[in-house]
Parts: sequence; C-alpha cells; structure tokens
Amino acid sequence: MIIIHKLVGFFINIVSLFSKKLSARMALFLFTKPFKGGINEEQSDFLGSSFREEILVNNIPVMTYRWLGKNKTILLAHGWESNAARWRYLIEPLNKLDYNVIALDAPAHGRSGSNRFNALLYADFIKAVTKKFNPDIVIGHSVGGMATAFSQNKLEISNIKKLILLGVPSEFTDVLKRYYKMMSYSKRTSNAVNKLIQTRFNAEPINFSTARHLESLEIEGLIIHDEKDAVIPYSDALKINKSFKNSKLITTTGFNHSMIDESISNHIYKFLKN
Repeated sequence: MIIIHKLVGFFINIVSLFSKKLSARMALFLFTKPFKGGINEEQSDFLGSSFREEILVNNIPVMTYRWLGKNKTILLAHGWESNAARWRYLIEPLNKLDYNVIALDAPAHGRSGSNRFNALLYADFIKAVTKKFNPDIVIGHSVGGMATAFSQNKLEISNIKKLILLGVPSEFTDVLKRYYKMMSYSKRTSNAVNKLIQTRFNAEPINFSTARHLESLEIEGLIIHDEKDAVIPYSDALKINKSFKNSKLITTTGFNHSMIDESISNHIYKFLKN
C-alpha cells in the first residue's frame, strides 16, 4: 500500500509540472474520497434494530438511526471510512441504561449520500441532526469529533451539555501535512492543494482547527486519546485539552486509534453519570 501511495503521488507530482490546478484537483479528490465505510451484512443486521430516518441536508440524504430510551439523548458521530455500526459496542450498553441513542452516517459513508467527504459538510450533517433530535451529549470519534466541534460553533441554540472526543485531530493543517507526506507530494503540489482548499471553502486550512472552535464552548468535555495513536498524534489531544477549558483528558495505552475497549467505555459511563 505504501508503494502504491508513493507511485500515485509521483504521478500527481508529474502532472503538477504541466498543470498545478489539475494536480490539486486529483490530490484533493483522493483526500476526500473514502474507499471504505460501507455497511456489511452483519452491520446491516445490527442497524436494522433501530428506527431509521432519512433527512435532507443541502439536498443530500443523511441516514440516522435511533434506539429509544427515557434517559438523556446521546448523539454518536463516527470517523473516516466507518459508519454508524462502529458504535455497536457503546449503543447496546447505553440503551440498556435507558439512554436515547442516535447515530448517523457521515457524508459518503454508510447509507448517507454524497460521493465526497469533508469535515465541513459533516458538520452540516451533525448540525441538522442536532437540531432535529436535540441531544444532551455528543460522542465523536476522530474526524467525527472535529466535525462536531465545527458544528457546535455554528449553532445558535443547543441543548448539548457534554462532549466526548475519542482520538480527535486538532489541526486540519497537520492532517494535510500527514497526507502530503504519505503521498510524497512535492511542495508545488502541496501548495496547489492548499490554494484549491482556500478557493473552495473560502478559508485557509489553518482556520479549520478543533482546538480553536472549542475555545468558546461552555459545555463539559471528556477527551480520551491513546498515547501510541498511529493515526492522530497524542499531541493533538494536549492542544484540544488546553483550549477546551471545561475538559478532562484521559490518556490510554495500547488501544491505538480505534479506542474500542471496555475500560474506555467505563470512562464514558462515569462521565455521563456525573
């Protein structure tokens, strides 16, 4: 896989010598195109136990799943190349505790629409689902947590009292740098991508910061991050914790980026009860 990445990156670098705009579009296409995240048969069976409802956001269908309960409402936002079924390990015990649980599929993931993914579109999905179902708590994994931070900053009125972030990236610029390094993009290609992002989203990549978006939030936060996370560095959790003034950071070891373990779930249950 590493060799394939390098070969593709080399080809796009060659293209940039003739057309920086074309190379930027190619590179951004790869960055925003998930190749996993579909729902398999086992996941479909589990999600079939929910009340499913499709809503429209910017004319894009967003699939939501609900497991009804009389306790507080919890919204779950998954990460890259995943889907709502990844939360099964939490949904079943939370529902047994009578929490009202809602999960959604991100853009270009699961049963939601779009063939491209970006955190801003995901934020619009989360914002719409939040307005419709009025959750008290949101749990976000990886870019799902980043998109949640972006969405909360935009909300005029929110019932959310607690936010739980699992392995969440802090700075979009760092995510881009890791992508550029993985693909071995030249400086010419990387600069062209940065320019294209600024043109499409009317803001420089540096403006898309989880830490910065959480600075103004008054809600309680729990950050759980593995110190050996090979996808999102532990230093990102330190940045978010420093910025998110009402947050607590729990450091784990040995769970990498998936953050699926009974001990992590127990930290979540304890935080929900307090």
